[in-house]
Amino acid sequence: MQKTIKHQFFFPNSPEVVWEYLTKSELMKQWLMPNDFQLILGYDFQFTTKPIPSLQLDGIFHCKVVEIVPLKKLSYSWKGGPAEGDITLDSLVVWTLIEKNNGTELQLVHSGFKEIENFDIYTGMTNGWMQNIQKIANLLNTQHGTTNA
Repeated sequence: MQKTIKHQFFFPNSPEVVWEYLTKSELMKQWLMPNDFQLILGYDFQFTTKPIPSLQLDGIFHCKVVEIVPLKKLSYSWKGGPAEGDITLDSLVVWTLIEKNNGTELQLVHSGFKEIENFDIYTGMTNGWMQNIQKIANLLNTQHGTTNA
């Protein structure tokens, strides 16, 4: 049975400001992980973190930008596993930004948790995405003097 992570957030900031946190490598590093992301369709990049042996992850997530709709949508593949070349998680991250109520609704859909070994990763990432998005809210609050509604 396939599992999908779905979260929705509201930021009292413009889509342009929120978009920067999703597309600028140095800002992504502040709330997610070190990376070599570039906003280029088809670009292969990596997120890196410490290995997580309990989840059979070596700490390197191999990604590829698959869709860009400026200020509205960003999608990338998200693959990982216990060792290079051994991919046990093959998933897709989709960010959608909707301007509303003098701010931005940010939707996250992370799909592709279909293998039995992905269920622990799914559980960890469901909470992990919530914590990381809260980091964006905290950074926006600090840098732009707003509060998250």
